[in-house]
This record gives sequence, C-alpha cells and structure tokens, in this order.
Amino acid sequence: MEVVSEAANGRVALDLVMTFEPDVVLMDIGMPELNGLEATRLIKKQAPATKVLVVSGHDNDDYVRQIVESGANGYVLKSTPPDELRKAIVAVSKGGEFFSPSVSGAAADGRKAAKRSRETERRTKTLTTREREILQLVAEGKKHSRIAEILHISVRTVDTHRNNILKKLGLHDAAGLVSYAIKNGITILPK
Repeated sequence: MEVVSEAANGRVALDLVMTFEPDVVLMDIGMPELNGLEATRLIKKQAPATKVLVVSGHDNDDYVRQIVESGANGYVLKSTPPDELRKAIVAVSKGGEFFSPSVSGAAADGRKAAKRSRETERRTKTLTTREREILQLVAEGKKHSRIAEILHISVRTVDTHRNNILKKLGLHDAAGLVSYAIKNGITILPK
C-alpha cells in the first residue's frame, strides 16, 4: 500500500482523487467546505472506479445509513485496530464492502434506504451539485463573499443559487437551510 496524498477538506480530497486516481480513499465525514458524505457522492460520480472507505468517530446509525447512501464501499470507526483497518482496505480495494461489526445493521438499513432514495430522486426535483455545495457552506455559517471566493464564482451567483435552493426546498430563511442541511447529512454537526 502506498499513501499518495492527504487532504484537509472534502474539496481538496475530490481534486486529489481526480489528479492521482487512487484505488482507495480513506474518508472522514466531518470536514469543512465539502463534508465527507458529499465528497464521497462526488467521487463515486466522477471517479466510479475509486473505492471509498469511511473512517470516522461517528457510530450514529443515521450517519452510517447516509454513508451507505453516498456510495461508500465501507465504514470503520477510528478506534478500529490497525489489522482490522488493513482488512477493510484490502476488502474494498478488491471490490467488496467492509463495515465494522458495530455498524453492520445500520449499513444494511442504509442499503435499503439508498434504493428508496434513488427511486425518490428519479421522481422528484433535487438540488444540483453546486446547490448542495452552497447549501453546505451556508450551513457552515460562511458569508456569501467567502462562498464566492471558495467556489470561484460571483457573489451574485451565490445569491441566485441560494434563492433557487430556498425555492426548491420550500424554505424561507437561513435557519431553515441550516436545519435542512443537518437533517439531510449535507453538513455534519461537530462531535
């Protein structure tokens, strides 16, 4: 095994995956700018051959289900012993799945939820990738000028996307956006 790079946030992780095309990504879910769930969704969409193994301190069933729905190939807790982590990496690199025993029930529920989610997504209007990025940054409390800087777009474009998000979700203010983002795993509350 060879470590080809490390990333401090999900946006950098996505860029590095596109650059290095690794076989396996070890992903944390609680990262700034683009959380691990969103980064995993984008990696699986843009580099489907890359396997994603989530390594996190969260053992909450809701997080595990969301991780499975994001397309991750496995999930282990940060407290996992090194030999089990190695087994997990090998398993996902060979195309399998690996879920820590303490979260395997939630993972099975997540597979069922992912199937329902895909069916619902086909029938309903959803947020675009850019809208999800902006929603996460708004939920993190970033000002529109900072969001524009991070995404290399104008403040006016950020405002337009924010208004589209509000309209699509039937929400009226930033508090509603934050609540929606937390409930739907677009942003993660710190432990």
